[in-house]
Amino acid sequence: MQPSDRIREDVREFTPYAPGLSMEEIRERYGLSRVVKLASNENPLGASPLVKRVLARKADMVFRYPRAGNPALTAALAAFHGVPQACVVAGNGSDEIIDLLVRLTCRPGRDNVVAFSPCFSIYVQQTKLCGVTLRQPALGPDFAFDLPALAAACDEDTALVFLTNPDNPSGYAVPAEQVIALARSLPPRALLVVDEAYVDFAEPVADYSMLARFGQCDNMVVLRTFSKLYGLAGLRLGFGVMPEWLADYMLRVRLPFSVNLMAEAAGLAALEDTAFVEASLATVRRGRAALTAKLTDLGCRVYPSQANFLMFKPPLEADAAGVFEALLRRGLIVRGLGSYGLPELLRVSIGNDEENDMFTAALKDICENGF
Repeated sequence: MQPSDRIREDVREFTPYAPGLSMEEIRERYGLSRVVKLASNENPLGASPLVKRVLARKADMVFRYPRAGNPALTAALAAFHGVPQACVVAGNGSDEIIDLLVRLTCRPGRDNVVAFSPCFSIYVQQTKLCGVTLRQPALGPDFAFDLPALAAACDEDTALVFLTNPDNPSGYAVPAEQVIALARSLPPRALLVVDEAYVDFAEPVADYSMLARFGQCDNMVVLRTFSKLYGLAGLRLGFGVMPEWLADYMLRVRLPFSVNLMAEAAGLAALEDTAFVEASLATVRRGRAALTAKLTDLGCRVYPSQANFLMFKPPLEADAAGVFEALLRRGLIVRGLGSYGLPELLRVSIGNDEENDMFTAALKDICENGF
């Protein structure tokens, strides 16, 4: 028997996540003194000063287990967002919540999940791992949501419908009222899972976020993350707001200490540091507008975005792969979108003002002088 024979046949074709070269590897490969990463939609201001102080104070407690279920954090989140605490489940990133939703609600070999194509890779991976069919209607022109097509792909065996709003990698978003209409149009058994990882950057956020409207639908789950606005990507912290009955089952099967003590402390502190949040939002929104204008001036096609990134097509004479590599040699990391089936496009995260200027100067040089 081969070692691989002990692994399910359908799992053997999985490949590990490939994040690309690290900043240090790029620095060494190209002999650079500085590398700017604008590829992963991280907070351009880093982490909150308050969070850093709290983490330093908590360091002496890392030998202790956190409380199961993270009641202090879920209470704070419930109060912050105006939802019942019994409906809040914290997770090791929102990825954990997604994984558990598929495992809890989907019957292998029978049920299906619906999401647009392209979509977040975790939707694809976890449904496949759990033996569940993923149905993927295409996005509309210019990456707009074809919500009737999403609803039409559902049937009585649809367990989950995923909608990322704003979407990744385009930044496209629809107002909350359209999301509510979609939820009400789904088959009785289907749950609509609205992934709002980027909703804080939408303008105005009140028009797009589902949390203030959570009680209007009984078949909705809203996902949020601390990785983007709050700058805690390295600590892996997210949460879901869902019907109380579903939260109860989620907590029955969730690993008891999946949210670690430091992540919980950082999340609590991040909610308190409103000055840092306001500065982060101002930086992203100002940078998004400035980058849109500069990329357009360079001849790029820039897709409207409500997120903390921009998707763009380089000028006609420049291929995306060549631009990506040329930027890398200049110390600028952006995201190529071949894994989304969009090899002609690139995505750039909004950086701070200096990083944005470095990026546009490098792209201008490439457009004028070649790779």
